[in-house]
Amino acid sequence: MWDRELTELFLRIGARFARVEPRKRMRDYVRGLLGPVGRKNSRQLAEFAGHPAPHRLRHLLARACWSADEVRDGLQACIGEQLGTPEGVLIIDDTGFVKKGTVSAGVQRQYSGTAGRTENCQIGVFAAYASTKGHALVDRELYLPRSWTEDRQRCQAARVPDERGFATKLELARSMVERALASLLPIAWATADSAYGRDSHFRRFLEDAGLSYVVAVPKSQQVHGPRIDFLIAQAPPEAWQRLPAGFGAKGERLYDWAAARLPAVWEFDGDQPTRQRWMLARRSLTKPDDVAYYLACAPLDATVADLVRVAGCRWKIEECFQSAKNECGLDQYEVRRYVGWYRHITLAMPAHAFLAAMAAQEREKGAAVTTRPTSWTSPRPRFAVCRQLDPATALRTATTP
Repeated sequence: MWDRELTELFLRIGARFARVEPRKRMRDYVRGLLGPVGRKNSRQLAEFAGHPAPHRLRHLLARACWSADEVRDGLQACIGEQLGTPEGVLIIDDTGFVKKGTVSAGVQRQYSGTAGRTENCQIGVFAAYASTKGHALVDRELYLPRSWTEDRQRCQAARVPDERGFATKLELARSMVERALASLLPIAWATADSAYGRDSHFRRFLEDAGLSYVVAVPKSQQVHGPRIDFLIAQAPPEAWQRLPAGFGAKGERLYDWAAARLPAVWEFDGDQPTRQRWMLARRSLTKPDDVAYYLACAPLDATVADLVRVAGCRWKIEECFQSAKNECGLDQYEVRRYVGWYRHITLAMPAHAFLAAMAAQEREKGAAVTTRPTSWTSPRPRFAVCRQLDPATALRTATTP
């Protein structure tokens, strides 16, 4: 079954290759990324494929005639068919690739969330798709700092296209959202961490695109004036509900959640709003001082459980990064040029998507045994909204001298 499904994947994305030779090399490369190869660079992948030398695979990454963007588009169509559901979630995040030297495209000393500190690294901005069937990476962009885009000679040495100028991570994220919406991926929601969610223009962009969202924000985020942490602090104990936010490596992720509907904004919503804005907080069960904050925009009939589900999906892209790096060699490339980075990352994505699709099929076969239904685990009564947390009251309290 695995061989049949992998062959089908090759047929789908192989149609994006005009010539037979790069199409064959692509298959060798992806099979190697899925195979028991110690270090998934061109040399060891070539050995696994039975090539006498790595120059064929290096040529595939550097000079062969094919478009990584077209392969990405074909992959999105495949993922839409395999994992797509009407309530699909698009997840935006970035990850770092620690590198040595100064010649790899986009490399410089910059903060990497992967390492948790400032490192000499490249930063890739990614989009993942998540549904009840599974999750996989669907898009990627390499972040080029100003130290690169303002040095055209350096860019030329790394084969960065002349038309590629500086773009912030938020701008790269917006481009990926637009492409995803134009693809065959069925998307209803979007989520991102606070690096993206704190930006009001990004949230407004998602609303204009017709996407509902739940995005993390810092505790200093202002909501109609006061900070969000102050507003959440007004919640009485009974406003917190215990809800599952999906499954992790250690089982079901349970947190206490508090939520409140926010007033409509007339200039955006008009007299008859078709969506509802929320603020949301997640509190750890073992560390009550550990609170995360979110802003959301959802359909009028959305419940707190819906918001929690989408907020919990943000971890799915972290799982994608981990599995793609550990199992598909996402970070094990040895290319330095701009085109090589995009081609390796793009070929690692089908390998990871294939594993995600196979896992989805296995779950469907054993659904009656292995699937655990999402249930209400709190001893408190279930509410569609946390009515005990009244944002209007908190706003009045904050503004009263």
